Amino acid sequence: MLIHVVKFGETYTQIAAMYNIPLMNLLTDNGLTFDSKAVVGQALVISDADITHTAAPGETLSSIAARYGVSIKTLYRNNYFLGGAPDISAGQTLNISLSGSKTRSIQTNGYAYPFISLKLLREQLPFMTYQTPFTYGISKSGNLVDLEGDTPMINIANQLSVKSLMHLSTLTEYGTFSSDRATLIFDSEALRSTLTDEIIGNIRNKGYNGLDVDFEFIDPARKNDYVEFLEYLRGRISPLGYPLFSALAPKTSDDQSGVLYEGHDYAAIGAAVDKVLLMTYEWGYTYSEPMAVAPIGSVERVIEYAITRISPNKIFMGIPTYGYDWPLPYVKGVTKAASLSPVRAVQIAERYGAVINYDETAQTPWFEYRDENGMLHEVWFEDARSIAAKYNLADRYNLFGFGYWSLDRKFPQNLVILNSKYEIAQ
Repeated sequence: MLIHVVKFGETYTQIAAMYNIPLMNLLTDNGLTFDSKAVVGQALVISDADITHTAAPGETLSSIAARYGVSIKTLYRNNYFLGGAPDISAGQTLNISLSGSKTRSIQTNGYAYPFISLKLLREQLPFMTYQTPFTYGISKSGNLVDLEGDTPMINIANQLSVKSLMHLSTLTEYGTFSSDRATLIFDSEALRSTLTDEIIGNIRNKGYNGLDVDFEFIDPARKNDYVEFLEYLRGRISPLGYPLFSALAPKTSDDQSGVLYEGHDYAAIGAAVDKVLLMTYEWGYTYSEPMAVAPIGSVERVIEYAITRISPNKIFMGIPTYGYDWPLPYVKGVTKAASLSPVRAVQIAERYGAVINYDETAQTPWFEYRDENGMLHEVWFEDARSIAAKYNLADRYNLFGFGYWSLDRKFPQNLVILNSKYEIAQ
């Protein structure tokens, strides 16, 4: 896998010819269409295959996989244009195997809302070990707040041999989040038992393969109660064969101040669960000043602290699949950035003739543009370079895997790079 940065005057057709790859593969691997125009400074992933096959009339994906002794899932991963579906046409060129060797085996987990396009979900699931529909909650009576729409997601995951994790948060029946719901469960042994019974029943009825708990903004005085709740959950579900995951705020020290951080005891939570997700994103956020969502230095500081409290073989590193568009001038507490996918960011740069820059310190791309109303904007997003930097960082610390927030944002470059570097465990 190579990364090519577009220079002035280059076209996608020229770049595809330069690397001797089908134009369609170049476009789909980078979330582009035949109508797209190259953007100066844009990073492109180039899938470098050592064995290819051009489909003949009558051939199927199954027959091609059997011919070369590879799995259909391998063909999905090596050929993003397939979209996780078995349909192929005569004349299409498939990458059978990619050049280079995989560095190591990892696991992946992709979060998604149940309103995600099922087509988009199918495209990405071949690259996932787990998927996690977001989210179940807790009612004021301490019962489970249902998640509607997760069944189709689980069905598609099953078709593609991907496990599904049930996600539990402090979502209320009114669609908001409340740390009081966590306290409700901490304070009542009966409610904790009833809620867990409902969780186990839901896991069995829906066909989930485990549980992921994400309680944020916990009262710091209740942090030990949270650990005890996780220990209780694990004690109930582990004998049934279900793993327990938990999300962690991006801390850099034991005594980091702030309600987001103080309620999470890294060492204790790490010991209480099977795996953790480091939420290493949202430094740049909706109301922040314009900046990278996950600047590499900030991410590394979280990892450096985390591995002193939790074994690296328990850690999923959080990877953002989105960026933000800030209208300028920025006014603290007033300016609101719009979230967008990396694909959409490049589309905006193309539309307004922007040049994409790359911040070497944050290791993140950004650009400015002026819209039809004359308003200046600043956009920070993820691309092939920033993702490669994050994967290299995870390799340096030998982290167990990656958790993506979220699959709702189209970002094929991320998955192409992932597949080129790692053997993705099932």
